[in-house]
Amino acid sequence: MASAIKTRTTATRLLAAVAVLSGLVMSVSQAHAATPPSHTEASAATAATLPVVDMEATVKAAQIDPRRADSTLTPGAKDSVLAVERALQARGLLDARWVDGYFGTTTITAYSAFQRSLGYTGLDANGLPGATSLATLGQGRFTVSHKIGPGAKLQRNGYTVNTRTQEMLTEAERLLGFKLTLSQGSYNPGGDPTSAGTHDGGGVVDISVDGMSSSTRTSVAKALRQVGFAAWVRNPNQGDWPWHIHAAAISDTDLSTQAQHQTGDYYLGLNGLANQAADDGPRIPIQTWEEYQRTH
Repeated sequence: MASAIKTRTTATRLLAAVAVLSGLVMSVSQAHAATPPSHTEASAATAATLPVVDMEATVKAAQIDPRRADSTLTPGAKDSVLAVERALQARGLLDARWVDGYFGTTTITAYSAFQRSLGYTGLDANGLPGATSLATLGQGRFTVSHKIGPGAKLQRNGYTVNTRTQEMLTEAERLLGFKLTLSQGSYNPGGDPTSAGTHDGGGVVDISVDGMSSSTRTSVAKALRQVGFAAWVRNPNQGDWPWHIHAAAISDTDLSTQAQHQTGDYYLGLNGLANQAADDGPRIPIQTWEEYQRTH
């Protein structure tokens, strides 16, 4: 009998212990549920609900759309451009009627005004979205993917270029199997009046063609196009210059306004000159440096 009583007492104590533990678990769970999420958790949750702006697509549209004769949208860029335009509208820089997914001259002007409002001048206020200004514009409104940038400035053949341009030229040389020599570099405002300002910013170079045959010149232009340049063989009949190859790196966010126009014209099948004649270079599928890298 004493053994039975002892057994029941032990069982009772065990049940009581289980009940206490269950209560503690529930209390901890309830306390956790009642605890507000941390700042990091809240920020992550907010970011997950915001639209995403594809910087590559947006910058591409900002080059092509202002050169179009109509309001055709750049493929793959509409949603990103709309998010940017809505943010510009919210800041009072763009009228609602221009919030249409078309990054035309009005949107370029509005974006340039936003850049200036941040204290940027010169190339940093050229109307092309840069990674920093785009992230600032998007605070609380959108996040940014596929960020791009020109990188640091460096010297090549005695001329200034940026890191992105240097990498593109190096890859073109690998495709060709020989070195290229510059006859003009980037960031050269007023250095060559015949260039009409295209070399004032980044991403634009001229290639010397001394000793090259006609077929070799064409091959060089093709290789440059393959890695993401808008490139043309220029001859003395087109302007006050010697034979050379002119190349503008598509989507370099340091492009001068004139160079932006050239890259936009290239997408539209034009020669990048003031006469806007048909493209006279080797026709291949157009791609940016970033697009090329993803497939090679």
